Amino acid sequence: MLQPKKTKFRRMQKGRMKGKAHRGTQLAFGSFGIKTLESCWMTGQQIEAARQAVVRYMKREGFVWIRIFPDKPFTKKPAEVRMGKGKGNPEGFVAPVTPGRMLIEVDGVPIEIAKEALRLGAQKLPVSTKFVVRRDYVKQN
Repeated sequence: MLQPKKTKFRRMQKGRMKGKAHRGTQLAFGSFGIKTLESCWMTGQQIEAARQAVVRYMKREGFVWIRIFPDKPFTKKPAEVRMGKGKGNPEGFVAPVTPGRMLIEVDGVPIEIAKEALRLGAQKLPVSTKFVVRRDYVKQN
């Protein structure tokens, strides 16, 4: 499961996810990718499930890049605890994702295989996504 090895602080404020992504919106490594159309907190388990689905369909051919990393801790208070008495304990890590952010990139496989692999991976994620192809991509015969 994805999570940081070490953090400077145990707890972090929630923050707000307004607007669109400024960084990580273009294909940087692969020829194909999936881009998110919504904002959400994505957990390490969801990212790992999507990665496994993509890699399994591609049958260990080509390359896969994960463009997000869950580095924001989120807390939860135990069930049936009264209000107050401080912030809860860290429960896990999430990656805050805003619309336009590139999630997964793929290269080294034909476009049909990449499209199906990324479709299967996108089903594991809690947001709606869009399949993206590099502008200078030419189909191999």
